Amino acid sequence: MGLILGNKIMAKMLYKNQTLFDWEPVKLGDEQCFEILGSGIDKFEEEKNYLSTSSIEKNRIKTPEGKITYQERPSRANMQPRLNSVWFARMKDTIKVYSFTEENKDEISRYILSTGFAGILCNANKVLPKYVEKIFLSKWFNNLKDALASDKAIQKSLNNEDIVNIEIPLPPPSEQKKIVYVLDSIQDAIRAQEKIIEKTKELKKSMMVDLFKYGGPSFRKGRKLKKTEIGEIPENWEVVELGEIIETTSNINLKRKPNKKIKYIDVSSISSEFLKIIEFKEYYGKNAPSRARKKIKTGDILFATVRPYLKRVAIVSNEFNEEICSTAFCIIRCKDNVIDRFFLFNYISTNSFIDRVTFMQTGANYPAVSDKDLFIQKVPLPSPPEQREIAEILQTIDQKIEIEQKKK
Repeated sequence: MGLILGNKIMAKMLYKNQTLFDWEPVKLGDEQCFEILGSGIDKFEEEKNYLSTSSIEKNRIKTPEGKITYQERPSRANMQPRLNSVWFARMKDTIKVYSFTEENKDEISRYILSTGFAGILCNANKVLPKYVEKIFLSKWFNNLKDALASDKAIQKSLNNEDIVNIEIPLPPPSEQKKIVYVLDSIQDAIRAQEKIIEKTKELKKSMMVDLFKYGGPSFRKGRKLKKTEIGEIPENWEVVELGEIIETTSNINLKRKPNKKIKYIDVSSISSEFLKIIEFKEYYGKNAPSRARKKIKTGDILFATVRPYLKRVAIVSNEFNEEICSTAFCIIRCKDNVIDRFFLFNYISTNSFIDRVTFMQTGANYPAVSDKDLFIQKVPLPSPPEQREIAEILQTIDQKIEIEQKKK
């Protein structure tokens, strides 16, 4: 599918083959149904909230960019929200949509939008804005948008000339309502599931604070705490440098293996939300990026060392054994019978450890921490049985989160 959408002509052909039932396709430039809104805003007093594309997460306001006045505002803060208007981010590979309807019409007077959005005003007698919002959120529309995006700007984006000719399926208003109802019901179920996931993550955070301070539940009886440079920990735990409990690793020169095909893990390959590898790129050695120099093994912990990716930590699964990762990672290979990898993985994922590492970063343009500086960071070292107990408790919570993610 991605290859088919590689150019404008094939993108339009794809749409023709996907016209639904007997619904007539309607161009966004059809003045009987839509108006493509231009830039320019009404003069206003006092302050308004500025919505840039980064302010929107899918179809919800995450955080406004800030307060603006009419006289003092960014040049891009120049799009006026209107009742029954739907807005989508113009940039390629960006799915951000927001609409102003009867349900939230009070927001119209509170916000100004960025020119990074395209605004479509709907004729409410023929088109439900919420239906158009669902279209703009769809994978189909965004594949089409990406294929049409112009490369005249620094970042590929859609201009109004392209938008005019985009056709969308338009069923009768009664069917639009049914579609919106079904998709909103699904979205409500997803959000309910997200709340369960978020609460489970909060449980894990509180459990980590407890376990790394007081230790495993079956080891706590009669236990006392001691103060250390990494905080209070059980009296019988040691504090060691990270470098003392891990093995050395080696780099690889892929230029010597030009025809070797590799899976390449970059910092963007790791989800900061799920702390796991969610994607990779494939290269032959001769075409691999210059950063592709670190060889990884099953069980290695990858710790991103460059800002703003420090929170990207993951354990290497069997799928990536003997593959290659970026030099933007430090590879942490645990010594057997000394440190449990899941115990260490969870500890170095804590905010307290990340904050300590952040303090060690150097460099103006791309602040980073060196492997050497990371290896001198202090970590707690309980007995192997207690490490395993703590790791198993946290793995159980991770499994619960994964189950809920699958339900979502």
